[in-house]
Amino acid sequence: MSSPISNTGPSASNKPGRGERLLTLGTARQMVPLVSRIVQDILASRHELALLRPEQVRLDRERRSLDWPERSRRYQLQDRIIAEENRLQGALEELDGLGVLLLDPLKGQIGFPTLVNDRRAFFSWKLGEERLNHWHFLGEKVRRRIPASWEEGELVFKKKKGK
Repeated sequence: MSSPISNTGPSASNKPGRGERLLTLGTARQMVPLVSRIVQDILASRHELALLRPEQVRLDRERRSLDWPERSRRYQLQDRIIAEENRLQGALEELDGLGVLLLDPLKGQIGFPTLVNDRRAFFSWKLGEERLNHWHFLGEKVRRRIPASWEEGELVFKKKKGK
């Protein structure tokens, strides 16, 4: 199996979308600390919304019979939910701006787009993992360990580039 390539032309059937960035293993690994913080924000927002929305539904359903403290709470909830939804949307847009995909929002799994043997693939990282050690082809669920030869390829690339 050849190592991932980020700067060669893919076959037509696997052509990345317009503006999609392809990443090398080294670049993807450098992005993990930032992506980790963004994913933590996404999961925190999703958790907060999951706590707030049931109460909002209840208060909305009973809105005609609420006393003032409950009405006030309903308005506060609406504001908090809007703020949290904006925070979540901002974090998702930040991931999009980095060119990475949120593959599984429940697990915090991120895909860093790349090419392997001229096929679209992802370096795959999940929240809680210290390092980026997996990859998979587009459409596959099974994550594979990154081969040692890809690690060596990154080192050779860096040495040649630095000459």
